[in-house]
Amino acid sequence: MPSTLSTLRARRERRLAKQRTASNRTRGALLTVGMLLSILLAALIILGAFAYADITRDLPSVEILPRLLNPPAGILSQPTRIFDRSGQQLLFTFAPAETSRRYIPINEQNPQHIPENLVNAVIAVTDPKFWSHSGYAIQDYNNPESHQTIAQKLASELITFNEAPSLRRSIRERILAAQITAQFGRTQVIEWHLNSAHFGNYAFGVEAASQLYFGKAAEQLTLAESAILAAASETPALNPLNAPQQAIQRGREVVHILDELGMVNKKDAIAALAETPEIQTADPTPPGPAPAFVNMVLSQLDSQIPRDRIERGGLNIITTLDYELQKQSACVTEAYAARMAGLTESKKDCASAGLLPSLPPAVTLADSSASALILDPNNGQVLALVGETAQGVETPLVSAHQPGSSLDAFVYLTGFTRGLSPASLTWDVPDGGVIQNFDGLYHGPMRLRVALANDYQIPVETLKAQMGIENVTNIASSFGIDLNKDVSMLKLAGAYGVFGKQGIYFGQNVGDEFLPVTVLRVESADHTVWVDWTLPQAKPVLTPALAYLMTHVLSDETARGESNPLEVGRPAGVKVGQTADGLDAWAVGFTPAHVVVTWTGLHGRDASEMVTPRFPSVLWSGLMQLASGNSPADGWIAPQGVSTITVCDPSGMLPTSECPNLVSEIFMNGSEPIQADNLFREFDINRETGLLATVFTPPELIETRVYMLVPESARSWALGAGLEIPPASYDAIQAPPVNPNANITSPELFADVSGAVKIIGTASGDDFAYYRVQVGKGLNPQEWIQLGSDVPSMVENGVLAEWGTKGLRGLYAIQLQVVRKDQVVETAVIQVTIK
Repeated sequence: MPSTLSTLRARRERRLAKQRTASNRTRGALLTVGMLLSILLAALIILGAFAYADITRDLPSVEILPRLLNPPAGILSQPTRIFDRSGQQLLFTFAPAETSRRYIPINEQNPQHIPENLVNAVIAVTDPKFWSHSGYAIQDYNNPESHQTIAQKLASELITFNEAPSLRRSIRERILAAQITAQFGRTQVIEWHLNSAHFGNYAFGVEAASQLYFGKAAEQLTLAESAILAAASETPALNPLNAPQQAIQRGREVVHILDELGMVNKKDAIAALAETPEIQTADPTPPGPAPAFVNMVLSQLDSQIPRDRIERGGLNIITTLDYELQKQSACVTEAYAARMAGLTESKKDCASAGLLPSLPPAVTLADSSASALILDPNNGQVLALVGETAQGVETPLVSAHQPGSSLDAFVYLTGFTRGLSPASLTWDVPDGGVIQNFDGLYHGPMRLRVALANDYQIPVETLKAQMGIENVTNIASSFGIDLNKDVSMLKLAGAYGVFGKQGIYFGQNVGDEFLPVTVLRVESADHTVWVDWTLPQAKPVLTPALAYLMTHVLSDETARGESNPLEVGRPAGVKVGQTADGLDAWAVGFTPAHVVVTWTGLHGRDASEMVTPRFPSVLWSGLMQLASGNSPADGWIAPQGVSTITVCDPSGMLPTSECPNLVSEIFMNGSEPIQADNLFREFDINRETGLLATVFTPPELIETRVYMLVPESARSWALGAGLEIPPASYDAIQAPPVNPNANITSPELFADVSGAVKIIGTASGDDFAYYRVQVGKGLNPQEWIQLGSDVPSMVENGVLAEWGTKGLRGLYAIQLQVVRKDQVVETAVIQVTIK
């Protein structure tokens, strides 16, 4: 029995021990899991703290809202205004009327207050749970464009507007919305919203909208009118003026929503649905003094300030516009466009229209339009911009257009960067391809200077093929020009201005581009500066020497040939351009003080109509004279690295006696010509036969003529153009009679010779002084080489000289000259072939 009890007791002890071990293991595991969970929770808390700290870093203060909105000095109480460069001439106001905005309270104790119906209508369509939530909504947090509550709208539109859309911005917006609601209360939030919301047509705030659309104060609005305004606040484009039927229908939908939410009694809802509010008729807005310029201002500011924030108000935009120059430029362009269309010019005062040269006679292009831009290249500021003007009326439109040949200068510039010069020879002759000059003619050999100045297309296409289109593209891109896209006047002006400013491009970084600008500065009503482009940035693009080469060519009036409108009484570099289809033509030119770009185009035409550079050149001339006024006619001084030498025209090589025309040309140091001209050469011609003279042609029949050596590729053109080319054949060879006192008997005439050649013959006779033997290459050698020295002793049928022909090949002449004491010379000549 004891043994049995002992056994049972032992078993019981072992079972209890196992239970204790399992329990200990469980407690240990739970403790470990608990510790891990605690660590994880602590980590999450720390990470959350860091995330919150990152999200709220530099979080703007909501205290800005009273400064923006509260009367009487709220910054947004003033609409945004755009001024000229003086800050005195108003160009545009973002408001229906040129007055300050009125702030209307909600408090019904105030004689002028926002009616309850309007408050309820806006809340119903914008934020139905406005009175119950904490100012923000969790839903759509990952959609940066969604602003679920009125407080979020205030935060987004007035505080975080300049932050890029992101999840971070969405969270910051909600934090700010909660702060706005907690700090200022819901009544203040809705009051601020109603006094700053956009109702379309730059009507910000309920008072401006009520006056614009219904001609009454806000407190006088009916329920139907309030509902219409509430709908417009959600979609400003569908406002009562621009979309009256849609606005009324959407207003009725708002009334239904109010009825469903119990925010209006049934009787009032029925009455509102039956009402058709009378919408005010807006007077036509007179065009501003620079509509296209204002559009460009806003386009450039898009990279700095969101458009919605600009329109909302409180900003003064000081632009680069020269107001008087703009007025006169618009006047000149309108007069030009009217003449183009064959219309009578406007009677308004436009003395500057007298600066326009005459248009081509008997030309009327009714469907044409024109635009122009004037730039100060010294600071990259646009002084005037005239939008596309058709039939004498300016529009706000400024488009990019086909560049045509207006960008050819960058092909030539590429050549100049690779060792060519304005003097380099090119051939304007048929090349068997489809390229044609705009005038339909071929002009033969010329310097690159002449080809560029006259907009000849065959030379530029030849040069482009030599340089490689990728190299030309790279050069153009450094000026901000994309050869594969349409080009704007602004980019053309900026690019060509570089040539006149020693290779420096002045402008600003606008978005991801470097451009001339239309804005000097933007500041708020409290004088806080938002944008300051007063001081230009300078971007080196070319060396001064290369810039001067281009300027020198483009300002060469002589190279441009016949008289044209581009001559304005002062040094000016000009490049014209046109398209092969005849729909676009350009003139872009510069002085040290101004760049003027003009464009003329056709929107559609019949087969007989075509616009050529002659048209925009007329406008360019008038505007360049207008911009220059009575300022000094300054030009450009050659910088270091440029030399001027006299060369043969058109080869561009060093002059020779045969060269018929010498010109002064400029070169980059190191690229000057070192070879003599080889385009022109003297030939001895038998004047009776017209063939090349030989050593056997009687001297009295030989005359010297200078011919241009035309390459084979240009021979057909030369013949068609009536150009004299040297004959290819020689005179028939007839050996003269043998002179007993001066003859060569060996080698024989036309013998084949090689090695050391003994020349045998006779040199004698009365009054003998000396003889010499000389050799020359060809049938009619232009150069003779004497064998040995003059020989003072006579030879009778003996060795006159020895000639080593090693290394020589071809036809040679051997000439014996016997000189008498009275300086009479007798000669004997034979032809031999060296094998």
